Amino acid sequence: MPVTLNMRMSMPSWFDIYGLSAGAEEDEAGIKRASENIKAMIDQEVKNGIPSHRIILGGFSQGGALSLYTALTTQQKVAGVVALSCWLPLRNSFPQASASSANQDMHVLQCHGDADPLVPFVFGHQTAEKMKTLVNPSNVTFKSYRGLVHSACPEEMVDVKKFIEKLLPPISDE
Repeated sequence: MPVTLNMRMSMPSWFDIYGLSAGAEEDEAGIKRASENIKAMIDQEVKNGIPSHRIILGGFSQGGALSLYTALTTQQKVAGVVALSCWLPLRNSFPQASASSANQDMHVLQCHGDADPLVPFVFGHQTAEKMKTLVNPSNVTFKSYRGLVHSACPEEMVDVKKFIEKLLPPISDE
């Protein structure tokens, strides 16, 4: 879709981004529409036999932002969120919108490079602090990676793997 921040050129995107400053206007309709699409995917997985409490939402940048927003607003109980190099969209609508009671105890792994020039490290840190006010604060983990720009690194992927393995232990066939 065309993205305002990208001179209206088309790029893979969940919603429009008008700017990446703290006070930038946000594409509220686009964020909510994309979140509804994710909620429909969760519903479909539940219909396919996957219990929602064994679903982890996750993504990088916009995908991580959308994962956080969706987990906070869905009525489906999810296991948690992996949020990489991102921010909480429509953050000023919380706590008025309030986190869904279904996910008050979800686990959140938020990772961010301390040299990210696109989504500043401070946005990630502020998001983690905000998340601690919306869900059980002991379930929110924020990890930073020295020198990492707007990308991922092997150490971060190991942390993601450990997080997933902890939240979704194998189901025994017994």
